[in-house]
Amino acid sequence: MENLSVARTHKPEGEITRGTTAPNRLRRVDRWIAATQAGALRSAESPLAVDLGYGASPVTTVELYTRLRAVSPRLDVVGIEIEPDRVAAGLAYLAERPLPGLSFRRGGFELPVDRPPVLVRALNVLRQYDEDAAWRAWDGLRAKLAPHGVLVEGTCNEIGRRAVWVTLTRSGPETITFAAHLGSLGRPSELAERLPKTLIHRNVPGERIHALLKDLDRCWAVAAPHSAFGPRARWIEAVSLLARTHPVLTRPPYGGRARWRLGEVTLPWSAVAPRR
Repeated sequence: MENLSVARTHKPEGEITRGTTAPNRLRRVDRWIAATQAGALRSAESPLAVDLGYGASPVTTVELYTRLRAVSPRLDVVGIEIEPDRVAAGLAYLAERPLPGLSFRRGGFELPVDRPPVLVRALNVLRQYDEDAAWRAWDGLRAKLAPHGVLVEGTCNEIGRRAVWVTLTRSGPETITFAAHLGSLGRPSELAERLPKTLIHRNVPGERIHALLKDLDRCWAVAAPHSAFGPRARWIEAVSLLARTHPVLTRPPYGGRARWRLGEVTLPWSAVAPRR
């Protein structure tokens, strides 16, 4: 896939983000995508993945390319940014280190690509939007997906130790995943500040997301004796307890000890969907 010029004849859809990024910031979501979305990544003859709003440095797009090509060797990856200087940085990177199938171009929510993507990763893009705008962005992006494609949208902290993301298909939201560095986790509800914009203002009594985080904190407290075996053992026990009262996904590829030991838990979107 050839690189496109930085210049464009129309204004990209969306707003310029802060651009904050760092190496390995998105490692948690990347490894989750590689482990759980392999089918989608291989679902087309010429599969395409989009990294939307990659920020001031192209490093996380390059990491996405490397990690996903391990499971889908024919995958093309396009990094898309509104800010021209950020696109120029991506193009300069490729000029020094050409990577077949990786490109950068200017654009926004309109997704200036030549075919429907099997994956759109949009991390830390919608934080500055209001809730209604975030819902509209979800609807617009998932409508552009390939038939078996997925949109992964969420946020993480500056060094990637706290993250929450939602997976959407053409039909709508499907799952929500909470991920944390367990050694620095005080309690699971600390992840509330990383909720997607469609949920972050719903973390109030009477909403499903509030009840879920409250119950996960309770399970974490009950699992405290397992701390003697390390924070992973405590997390696995807490998630196992949560699964007794909430529809935690407990089987691969989304659940089970192999994923829980990484500090993850995934549930169906219906478990947290706002009460409208």
